[in-house]
Amino acid sequence: MNTNETSHFRVQELSNQEQPREKLKKHGAAMLTDAELLAIVLRSGSSKYNVLDTARLLLKASGGIHGLSRKEWKELRIVPGIAQVKALTLEACFELSRRIQSPSEQRPILMNGPEAVASFFGPKLRHLNKEVFLVCFLNNQKNMLDYKQISSGGSRATIVEPAEVMRLSILHRAQSIIVLHNHPSGNTRASHADIQLTKRIQEAGTMLGIPLDDHIIIAGYDYVSMRSEGLVS
Repeated sequence: MNTNETSHFRVQELSNQEQPREKLKKHGAAMLTDAELLAIVLRSGSSKYNVLDTARLLLKASGGIHGLSRKEWKELRIVPGIAQVKALTLEACFELSRRIQSPSEQRPILMNGPEAVASFFGPKLRHLNKEVFLVCFLNNQKNMLDYKQISSGGSRATIVEPAEVMRLSILHRAQSIIVLHNHPSGNTRASHADIQLTKRIQEAGTMLGIPLDDHIIIAGYDYVSMRSEGLVS
């Protein structure tokens, strides 16, 4: 590469890098595209791609901003121009976004219906590429005492033992519980395995005096209550 080519690339890089920032200052963040917002976070491109093109490559490789938010930093490093620091920065930004979406954990959190459960746990589960199963422990006012991840599995299933659910419920002195898991596929429909597991947990809880209030399935930005579907009595 000769001097003129190098000089031209640097000017082009600077132009593309500064344009989104100037647009943000003049018009506000809401007016920027996903690629432009990403370009501001990334700050610089690579020797092959300017920062805006790098941002577009990221979005294309991930299937858009929602797909990108579900990636772990190690997955992002395969995109040209994304080294470890940038990948870690992106994962940190998306995690902050999810935490902002969740209600504060510094006050009693009332879990008195599916909407409350989905509002709290949706941001924690909707981005995951594998199934995880959680138990939410409640007192007699339906305030959350704590929650625990019981298991994690592949993209389609996870293994859960009702005995472990009950053991932890007793340790937390739960008056009732809500269980929930995510469907990375985005399909909210309860599978046969989901229904059978729910019945087993409910039966175990009835024996121990710890009722199962609901089983919530988080599927992307949607959710379903198995109680509302008549699958929890």
